Amino acid sequence: MTSLFSPGHRYFKYRLFLALSILAIVPLGLGLKFYPGPGREWVNNSFGGVPYNIFWMLLLAFLVPKLSPKWNAWIVFFVICAVEFLQLWHPPFLEAIRATLMGRLVLGTFFTWSDFPYYAIGCLVGWWWLHFLQHQALRSHLNRAIASEESEGNH
Repeated sequence: MTSLFSPGHRYFKYRLFLALSILAIVPLGLGLKFYPGPGREWVNNSFGGVPYNIFWMLLLAFLVPKLSPKWNAWIVFFVICAVEFLQLWHPPFLEAIRATLMGRLVLGTFFTWSDFPYYAIGCLVGWWWLHFLQHQALRSHLNRAIASEESEGNH
């Protein structure tokens, strides 16, 4: 059996693409969260939900590469919506978590209905991106497998 992180593993290239995508989306998301220019409040608090969802979709796909982009999008959308509703609840332990930067970034601080369309957009873009990455990564794996079978058939 091939190790999950071996270049010969079926999902190796897909996971590599996912890791590179995560490395790209994190600075983008943080840049939007702390953007100081025109439309700052909208960019920081609403539009930032798009890369937030994409990040969680990329991470879930990295952890469970067999999961289809469609199911990944639905799972992340419902979990993120649950986290948004969790912002209506303010027990001391959650407030202590939200008092940290990581807590604010992951859990948020206040509920707003206007975040939901951005979560949906993030999941749609994330679905498309995962579908693209899967196609690119797995297509090359299939091409290698076909070439290997053809070369074995010629011997």
